[in-house]
Amino acid sequence: MDIYKSVAESQTTLTELMIPSYANFGGKIHGGIVMGLMDKVAYVCGAKHAGSYCVTASVDVIDFLAPVEVGELVSLHASVNYVGTSSMVIGIRVESQQPSQRVIKHTNTSYFTMVATDEDRKPLQVPGLLLKTQEEVRRFYEAYHRKELKKYYRSEESRVKSAFEINQSMEIIRNERCKIELTDQ
Repeated sequence: MDIYKSVAESQTTLTELMIPSYANFGGKIHGGIVMGLMDKVAYVCGAKHAGSYCVTASVDVIDFLAPVEVGELVSLHASVNYVGTSSMVIGIRVESQQPSQRVIKHTNTSYFTMVATDEDRKPLQVPGLLLKTQEEVRRFYEAYHRKELKKYYRSEESRVKSAFEINQSMEIIRNERCKIELTDQ
């Protein structure tokens, strides 16, 4: 009998105060700090769904939409958007706000693929996902579609590599911002 868990059972929010030691040379919170927090909340969300240890398998684009300032509270909201056999796509929305203000700023969005593992670090089957709202169905479908696009891009990269021809390639990229000075002819 298959086991299913609802999206709500593993949804996770992590909130942290942004302190001066997190700032980069420009005075904003370093992107690596935000990425580390995203990885942490993705792990917690995935582990709650899987009921086991999880590892990060991939990260789909981390969009930096707005800077995060020292003194802001950053909340990372994570949900399981899609499950495969042993993998889960965790959608993450990052928001920040000054504690004295009610304005919430959407700063980042990303999708982490987490893989559940057993004690020997072998992939472990995860519960299916029980979708209860239209929004959950939309997110599952979008994650499925991104997975299919990744397969297509991988096959295209292989095709381009195998069909590479130097003169044709140089002609295609000649109007791009590059200067070609070949030394290995």
